[in-house]
Amino acid sequence: MEIYYKNGTIISDSGDNNLLQYDERIKAYRAPAYKYPFIIKKFKDIKDNVFNEKKLDISSNIELRPYQKKSLELWSKNDYSGTVVLPTAAGKTILGIYAITMLKVSTIVIAPTIELIIQWRDKLRNLLNVDIGQIGGGEKEIRDITVSTYDSAYLMADRLGNKFKFIIADEIHHMSSESYMQIAKMYASPYRLGLTATYERTDKMQEILENYMGGKVFELGYEELNDYISNYKIVRIPVELSEEDEKEYEKNHQIFISYLRSRNIKLNGNMDFEKFIMTSWNPEGKEALMAWRKARSIAFNADKKIEYLKYLLSKHAGEKTIVFSEDTNTAYLISKEFLVPAMTYMTPGRERKKYLEMFKNGEITVLATSRILDEGVDVPDASVAIIMSGSGSTRQFRQRLGRILRPSEGKSSYLYELVSAGTAEYGTSRRRRKGVPVGINDNP
Repeated sequence: MEIYYKNGTIISDSGDNNLLQYDERIKAYRAPAYKYPFIIKKFKDIKDNVFNEKKLDISSNIELRPYQKKSLELWSKNDYSGTVVLPTAAGKTILGIYAITMLKVSTIVIAPTIELIIQWRDKLRNLLNVDIGQIGGGEKEIRDITVSTYDSAYLMADRLGNKFKFIIADEIHHMSSESYMQIAKMYASPYRLGLTATYERTDKMQEILENYMGGKVFELGYEELNDYISNYKIVRIPVELSEEDEKEYEKNHQIFISYLRSRNIKLNGNMDFEKFIMTSWNPEGKEALMAWRKARSIAFNADKKIEYLKYLLSKHAGEKTIVFSEDTNTAYLISKEFLVPAMTYMTPGRERKKYLEMFKNGEITVLATSRILDEGVDVPDASVAIIMSGSGSTRQFRQRLGRILRPSEGKSSYLYELVSAGTAEYGTSRRRRKGVPVGINDNP
């Protein structure tokens, strides 16, 4: 029996119509590439032309924490497949790099943003002392160990599917999308490791992904990492609306609520909100959607939040602080008001890198951002996070909290939520904080 790889599939000259099904068009047997390890296990005397066997000469001086060792032990017992769920700042990147030294095979590390793959590339290069390839961000260099964006790994799946025996999918919840799931299907890689801080998705797509990447093999929360993250405290601060804003908010909120009640729509998550959007293609629905946007904008951008932000920045003067908002306009308003850099999706890559370097070196101590720092970007020294506005996503909240939890001697961290009193923002705040302790060994 002979097998080889072609365009995201395994081709064979024989099969069983179970794992390998006969394809009349090519007069041969075919299977999706992800079934490669199952084929190898099931059939004997295979002439395997899928991968070029090559053990990498790599090692590192990485010392794992006990929970990192346990996670990799469980992953290896699961046939080197599955996802490890750890909070931001718990060392997922180090864990992934150590896994590469365990297997010593060709590896592709996939991450959602250019910033993240560059961070992976730099850490891999420093810890393994080897040249690292990069696909994405204007680069297309393939090496034994290569980093790639999800976009590039997806677009080149048919060509890259037999180049790497090991896939590391950082922020693996991104791979649960319909398009990116093709990466998991079209790569023949027998070894697979997913990394994320928040595994479950509201659409439950992670359950489908388990068929291709393996399920969750290990999970740890902030409350179990006392010795490895900085002490922190979460403080919710109610901010009163002006009398004029309160009236305008209430008027628009009632229009929105009345429409939901008239259509018997209950909002308990993103899927329910999508249902509302789908029913809003009528005059009443459009009015309700506009009212929702207006009410949300009033709650998110209350004038008194800026006043309170001024107080918090004064209280924590000199401490490295990230100010988060849900929209770019607020980030630029804060930038203008307090003369601090703003980082949004519109900020060029070079400028983002420059701001992060200045922040790391202490040349600037405050960054205003919309959602660009919510996920993955390494900001190791921040100790204060201020949320001006945000979604009800627990994932987003945990990521924002994680920005301030990297430990250093004597460090205490604070996350402040500025929430407009008497608005739906309170419910949003409760939803996103679900399951997150308000603090560990904290001092008010």
